[in-house]
Amino acid sequence: METQTKQRNSFTSSIGFVLAAAGSAVGLGNIWRFPYLAAKDGGGLFLLVYLVLALTFGFALLITEVAIGRKTQESPLTAYSKINKKWGFLGIFSFVVPFIIYPYYCVIGGWVMKYMFSYLAFQGQVAVADGFFGGFITSQWQPIFYCALFAILCFIIVYKGVEHGIERYSKILMPILFIIVVFIAFYALFIKHTDANGVTRTGLQGAAIYFIPNFEGLTFRGFLTIILDAMGQLFYSLSIAMGIMIAYGSYMKKDENLGKSVNQIEIFDTGVAILAGMMIIPAVFAFSGKEGMSAGPGLMFITLPKVFNSLGKFGDFIGLIFFVMVLFAALTSAVSILEAITSSMMDKFKWSRRRSAFIMAVSTFVVSIIVCLGYNVFYFDLKLPNGSVGQILDILDYASNNILMPIVGLLTCILIGWVAKPKTTIDEITLNGEHFVRKGLYVVMIKFVAPIMLFIILLTGMGII
Repeated sequence: METQTKQRNSFTSSIGFVLAAAGSAVGLGNIWRFPYLAAKDGGGLFLLVYLVLALTFGFALLITEVAIGRKTQESPLTAYSKINKKWGFLGIFSFVVPFIIYPYYCVIGGWVMKYMFSYLAFQGQVAVADGFFGGFITSQWQPIFYCALFAILCFIIVYKGVEHGIERYSKILMPILFIIVVFIAFYALFIKHTDANGVTRTGLQGAAIYFIPNFEGLTFRGFLTIILDAMGQLFYSLSIAMGIMIAYGSYMKKDENLGKSVNQIEIFDTGVAILAGMMIIPAVFAFSGKEGMSAGPGLMFITLPKVFNSLGKFGDFIGLIFFVMVLFAALTSAVSILEAITSSMMDKFKWSRRRSAFIMAVSTFVVSIIVCLGYNVFYFDLKLPNGSVGQILDILDYASNNILMPIVGLLTCILIGWVAKPKTTIDEITLNGEHFVRKGLYVVMIKFVAPIMLFIILLTGMGII
């Protein structure tokens, strides 16, 4: 049996850690889910609520997980038992979450690759045909083929390790991703379109809807919905309660400023999320009005290709650039998810990276195939406790995001806030004498506010409230 070396791999620099962690945070949730929720929940009002929660609720959970990882020098499966032996079970939950998410994330990554190759072949007009997306995901072999391509890319990066794989590729992909996002975001502001009824709309009008809070018809229950949506989005945006940040934290050098690095992740991730809204909402509004912005998950694969098609030949180029950017975002996030379960195997069973990555890649790909076949061979409709109806992908997404992630977050808060005490993580955050500016806020959040919020999210996800 191969064994891993005693020397734990680590990021070579603070910027390497920040870009890798930000790459994990900046994923598909930022690109399509954030703009959709912002459009649904009053534009600027959602942004305001999201920013407040990111600086409080999100910050507390993010810095806790990074601190646990660096303090224990262990992956999520084994880290919690190092904090308290009786809480080792929480490590199992933290392993199960990324193991469930990774297979269907690869499937969606495959969908992105399909669209990217369509635009690369100057077939953008085909992608807007009615039934193109549905026809693709319900076909038997194409989704599996593209999913395999995406999964192979993830495997190669994780197989190469922390320094030569994750860090190196993050330093290349993340700056390119940011440049593309900024380019498309500002381009979208100047789009102008006149519809068949002679109504002219501009991207700037869409941006106004996005940034200016809309209180019209707002009720107390509606405001609570916005808060819950924003909290749910934070799980996607910051990669919390997935074990990822514990794994990445374990690769962080002890002499790095942990608090400063977490602040940089927050800024980078929130900035890209806001820019993602600027990319999508102004363009969709210009061509489809407010109705187009309510497309939900179909926004990226159905509505946006129609926008690109309306731009003529230049639209194919913009479409290609857009889906290259989405692929980069999906890839950096998927790599972090695979790393969380790979590092868990390395720490738990003392396997080599090669063996751990291979076993995890193969076992999760089997699940990915089942997810792909959930739209044809294994197709069925199941009503979920939150009222939605879905197939295998939706079931895995529901189980991970609505049930397991809130449970992991809630129990982590109880462990650190009440069992091990906040001093456990605060000592790690201030290890080199750093000043913890938000210390008072952190203690209040981790002990009282965050657990209550997470409990409400769990009850909402289960359809109880």
